[in-house]
Amino acid sequence: MNASPRRFLDRGSVVLVAVAAGLWAFDAYFRPGLTQQLSSGQIVLVEDLLISLCLVPVIVANASELRRLSGRRWLALAAIAIGPQAVATVLFTKAIGFSFSNPAQPNFEVLHEVYLLYLLQPVFGVAFARIFLGERRKASFWPLAGIALVGVYLIVFADDPMAPWQIRHPELMAGLLVLGAVIMWAAGTVLGRYALQSVSYPVTTSMRFMLAIPVLLLIVLVDKGGAAFSGYSISQLPSFLGIVLVPGLLAMLLYYLALSRTPASLATIAELGYPLALFLIFSLPAPVGQGAPLRPIEVVGAVLLLAGVVTLNFLKTRDVVEVPHERLAVARSI
Repeated sequence: MNASPRRFLDRGSVVLVAVAAGLWAFDAYFRPGLTQQLSSGQIVLVEDLLISLCLVPVIVANASELRRLSGRRWLALAAIAIGPQAVATVLFTKAIGFSFSNPAQPNFEVLHEVYLLYLLQPVFGVAFARIFLGERRKASFWPLAGIALVGVYLIVFADDPMAPWQIRHPELMAGLLVLGAVIMWAAGTVLGRYALQSVSYPVTTSMRFMLAIPVLLLIVLVDKGGAAFSGYSISQLPSFLGIVLVPGLLAMLLYYLALSRTPASLATIAELGYPLALFLIFSLPAPVGQGAPLRPIEVVGAVLLLAGVVTLNFLKTRDVVEVPHERLAVARSI
């Protein structure tokens, strides 16, 4: 990579992770219609197959890179494909299905619960980054991370900020599914950062999807049996292509490019750009969103989140996170 793009990437990598996470939110526009016709596994399988087909030239062009990989890097790539990509995506898709069982009247109570649990991802991500990558957070990291979390909390619970603490009857199954997905995605951020020390970001993206295909096929066969490949129609193609092009290819390539220059502890905070973008999309007029007007408290939450992420981006490794020198040197050489 040339010096100028490398400097730009170094200076703005945390913000780019947040932008990539925001692109994942476009999934909410394309996926709900599919959940009415197909199982979660069927949706993710086709999505994975289409993205993998697009990435075949990447693997062919970088075959020598794969041959040089150590067993540990292969294990990290396989774990990313099996957990965060295959199992976690199916779990999250199924949880979202509870919210959109009636597309005309989404169940926002369940949706809010889903994204409350999503806020736990940075907690797991920060812990995993310390355990597996040796990243140490400095004192200045915690208030900035807290500001970002408070910002997202205000966005998700704009109607009633005290709602999570009131006695009610949440959708237990949706909560369990999301919690499992969140733990796997947090681990995926750390594993991705580890793999990117030896693997380029296009190859990491490609292997995430390609290695997940056998697992997804098994999930669908176990779930649907002889009806595993029924229910598909040509009319679903635009929705699948939308998922593939924006939250799939574009978002994941940008994500791994930015992650290659970002400590996992900062990346897991920046990924809160996903719920922010999601609720901004919901505020757009139909048919893109739900036409829900942005409330002042949501604007405050968005400002807090952006302030936290942008400040973390500028302070980055020098002032908020200590990364082992040998790992930082390897990442900068990619």
